[in-house]
Amino acid sequence: MPLSKAVIVPGNGVGDIQHCNWYGWAHKNINKIPGMTCLLKNMPDPVTARETVWLPFMEETLGCDEETVIIGHSSGAAAAMRYAETHKVFAIILVGAYTSDLGDKNERASGYFSRPWEWERIRGNVGHIVQFGSRDDPFLPWAEQQEVAEGLQAELHEYTDRGHFMNTHFPELIKAVHKLREAN
Repeated sequence: MPLSKAVIVPGNGVGDIQHCNWYGWAHKNINKIPGMTCLLKNMPDPVTARETVWLPFMEETLGCDEETVIIGHSSGAAAAMRYAETHKVFAIILVGAYTSDLGDKNERASGYFSRPWEWERIRGNVGHIVQFGSRDDPFLPWAEQQEVAEGLQAELHEYTDRGHFMNTHFPELIKAVHKLREAN
C-alpha cells in the first residue's frame, strides 16, 4: 500500500497541539507534500496519555493503517511502538523514544511500560522505521534511545544538541517524510 497519510501523536502534557513544539509547523509542511494528508488532533487524556485511551483513538479517530506514517514524539513514540505491535502501518517515525517509565509515576500509569517490548512484532508490522534521538535529551537517557534503535533496527538520526526536540521547526522530519513518500 502507498504512503498517503501522516499522523502526529504528541508527547503527554500537550494542550493545544497546533501551537506546541513543532507539531503545527510539521502538519502544515507535510500537507504541502503532493499526495499526502497530515492529521493533527488534540489527544484525549493528554496528561497521562493512557495506552487504553490513545491506541483506540489512533485506530478509530486518526485512522492509522497501512497507508499511514505515525510520527510519535516522546509518549507519542511509545504509543506508536505499542500500536505497531498489533497493527500494520506503512512507517513509524519516533522522536525521543524510550523503553521504561523512567521511575515516573505518571509514565507508569500510562501502561506502555508494563510489559516487555515486542521488537520483532513491531518490525514485522511496519515497513519503515525512522528514529530521531539526541544525546543531550534532559528527560531520556541515551541508553534507552539506543535500545529502541537496536531493538527496531531503526534508521537512527543521532544528535548531540537537540534536547527533547521541543523546538518550533523540524526540517529533518519533513525530509524523512519526503523520503518515505518517494520510497512508495
